[in-house]
Amino acid sequence: MRNWYNIFPRNTGLNIYIWIIFCMLPFYFIFRSSGLTDILIGVTMIFLFFISYRLTFLTKGWLNYLWVGIAIAISIAMTVLFGFVYFALFLAFMVGNVQNKAGFFTLYGVLVLTTIATVNIAFFTQDELFFSQFPFVLISVIGVILLPFNSYNRNKREKLEGQLDDANKRISQLIVIEERQRIARDLHDTLGQKLSLIGLKSDLAGKLVSVNPETAKHEIQDINQTARTALKEVRELVSDMRGTKLEDELVRVKQILAAAQIKFSLEGSPALQNTPILVENVLSMCLKEAVTNVVKHSQAEACSVVIEQTSKELILKVTDDGVGIKNISYPYTGNGLIGMEERLEFVNGSMEIESSIGTSLIIRVPSVIKQTKQEGLE
Repeated sequence: MRNWYNIFPRNTGLNIYIWIIFCMLPFYFIFRSSGLTDILIGVTMIFLFFISYRLTFLTKGWLNYLWVGIAIAISIAMTVLFGFVYFALFLAFMVGNVQNKAGFFTLYGVLVLTTIATVNIAFFTQDELFFSQFPFVLISVIGVILLPFNSYNRNKREKLEGQLDDANKRISQLIVIEERQRIARDLHDTLGQKLSLIGLKSDLAGKLVSVNPETAKHEIQDINQTARTALKEVRELVSDMRGTKLEDELVRVKQILAAAQIKFSLEGSPALQNTPILVENVLSMCLKEAVTNVVKHSQAEACSVVIEQTSKELILKVTDDGVGIKNISYPYTGNGLIGMEERLEFVNGSMEIESSIGTSLIIRVPSVIKQTKQEGLE
């Protein structure tokens, strides 16, 4: 809702004091009339005009068009009876605020036609004062023609800018939500493996402490080192997400499988060729999560990792000989599997699970040609 002191047009190129003068001028045109009846009629029409003009900003629907019609009728009467044409400028600004396209063009046509018609009538009915202000009358007519489009386009632009601001705020909120989800996934993938390893080694050390103290001492040292590594990775994660090489991740995979007393075998080379660090980081995180699931849930005795790189795609397959997964359904459930799917979406990858005797997790990522520095120079 507009305040009473904001009814004057904004951003029209005219100072607000000029609009105040336009509000006072009709009294001059009226009081120069000799008859008391004419003065009373004129003053009444002025107040009625500003009341109806004000109500055009407060009402909607047919009531809005009613008050606009009343204001136009008063403007016509003021022009014909007293030679005051400048109310048309207020109406031009008001018509420009109409948001409905059909309503805008209808009121615009009515205003322009009535203004031109009444100005022509006034030239035959008014005295020399009206002719002496002909340049100002001409400017007013031009303003009536141009000002509504200026106000209409400005209001439309402001509305679009408001919608753009709302969209940008929404995007910012979505970015924050996505960043939180990413941090949650990274913490789950980074700390989950390390904590599982610490738990396994703690259990093993507890069993060995009375049987083989030296081995138990060695396991405790490994726990200490693993905890330090986890702390280091968390610090790096908070500062910036660290890219992980598949070769480096395989070293940690061997450690956790050895601690769980699960045999490990590798087929293929983890040294990927011309693979972006983002893709390799996603594969490393998925491998970490897959092996963590094998240790936690499979009850397997052996786990194998197959890495195959072709010209079209990268294939990472993690297989165990455990109890398998019953009632596999899609979409997958569990933070680990959902996190892997979300990560693979960033690199257009896919994931499938096969479970009969044991479980196989197959990850496919399209190959991306990475330009080398030498190729770039050529």
